Amino acid sequence: MRRIALYVHWPFCQAKCPYCDFNSHVVRQVDQAAWRDAYASEIKRYSSNIPEVEVGSIFFGGGTPSLMEAETVASVIDGAQRAWRFANDVEITLEANPTSVEAGRFRGYRAAGVNRVSMGIQALDDGDLARLGRLHSVSEARAAFDVAQETFGRVSFDLIYARQDQSPAAWEAELTRALGMAADHLSLYQLTIEDGTAFGDRLARGGLAGLPDEDRAADLWDITQNLTEAAGLPAYEVSNHARPGAESRHNLTYWTGGDYIGIGPGAHGRVTQDGTRHATEALSAPLAWLFAVQRRTGVETTAPLTPRDAAEERLMMGLRVHAGVDLRQIDYRPRNLDVLQEDGLIELDGPVLRLSRKGRPLLNAILRELMV
Repeated sequence: MRRIALYVHWPFCQAKCPYCDFNSHVVRQVDQAAWRDAYASEIKRYSSNIPEVEVGSIFFGGGTPSLMEAETVASVIDGAQRAWRFANDVEITLEANPTSVEAGRFRGYRAAGVNRVSMGIQALDDGDLARLGRLHSVSEARAAFDVAQETFGRVSFDLIYARQDQSPAAWEAELTRALGMAADHLSLYQLTIEDGTAFGDRLARGGLAGLPDEDRAADLWDITQNLTEAAGLPAYEVSNHARPGAESRHNLTYWTGGDYIGIGPGAHGRVTQDGTRHATEALSAPLAWLFAVQRRTGVETTAPLTPRDAAEERLMMGLRVHAGVDLRQIDYRPRNLDVLQEDGLIELDGPVLRLSRKGRPLLNAILRELMV
């Protein structure tokens, strides 16, 4: 039976972080019953079109899904289980912020069926947490993480590095503390400044002093790889590190070209039907999406991918993981393979193309060379 993944987007947050360009919105009140009904309706709609599949993973992303009531999470999981068969080892992840209020909901999520939590800790320094617009302290994050470990079988957390005025020595000490927290999965992202964010606007006005130059960013990346490898959590993807067997199975679906359904405002999906891979994208504005679901009109756009588009997407996503891409599985021959191999940026193991360690931090530049 064909396996799929299910992504559920919760678009609401308590505050908008200045670096965030995700589809997230700050509102005073949310009608959780209306959102439960909308998610249930979308699950039924998809299951009528895609009935004979097995769900391998569910991921509640956002926004801040830990603002969802446990009843809302349970409704989604129960609805999906009625609509489709669940794999015996189904992975159900919920993203959470480590405030005490949200940690108080963890047991309810566990009872609903969540078996993995991904926590947005982002920094182990109170000053930097404030600069990143986070609403928790380091002590609160550690306390919430302890509750998560007591409650769930699998816990991951995120950190952002290459922050303002962050020295290599400071990052080495912070990452060492993070690795000592005994998580089996870490997502470690270099701070990127995106257009349209508060940080992007501030940078355009000449603010955000102290961001690392190219050399310091490279030093920080090397420290990240060396420490995580020594601790037994090597990178299995550009920014994700795990002990063997603890990788995010849901995210691997994206990176390895699997099918996934996306529900919720702005959610994307990739579904293969009649041999053609289709891209779906839901309306991004929360109320527009909600009203469309209630009226059963215009919830999303759906478009078939051309063979070239599908192949390029498979290459872009597949090179993120260290296992690489089997070129026999894509209808496309990348360009400049010889040059990139001579420069030590890629490796060819028979038909399998992967980035070298030297090439991993240069993924975007390499992709431009491969797909000219």
